[in-house]
Amino acid sequence: MQSKPGGDDYLALFGRYKSDFGDVYMEPEDDRFRLLFDQICRMLTQPSAFNLSLPEQFRRTAFRYLDGDEAVLAHMLNPENRHFMLSDLFDYVHLVQTMGGSWRG
Repeated sequence: MQSKPGGDDYLALFGRYKSDFGDVYMEPEDDRFRLLFDQICRMLTQPSAFNLSLPEQFRRTAFRYLDGDEAVLAHMLNPENRHFMLSDLFDYVHLVQTMGGSWRG
């Protein structure tokens, strides 16, 4: 099992785009956030202990998106849906990193 990506890797990637993702769902369509969404999906599909500790919905959506699942692609065409997922994942990772979790070694 890989040790990467971990929570710090996610927060570092998010930090390149915006300091706080709590309100990203209100942001207009932006190529930066489309790229971030793609990068996050690729990270979510990596076999790391941290990823396995994340809620399954994040990983399942990422796998289906990258596999070209028609329903997921159609849903994620809407920037608000991509932004909500980014915001939710950021909040979750930030909370786990701040409060700790059983995945920490």
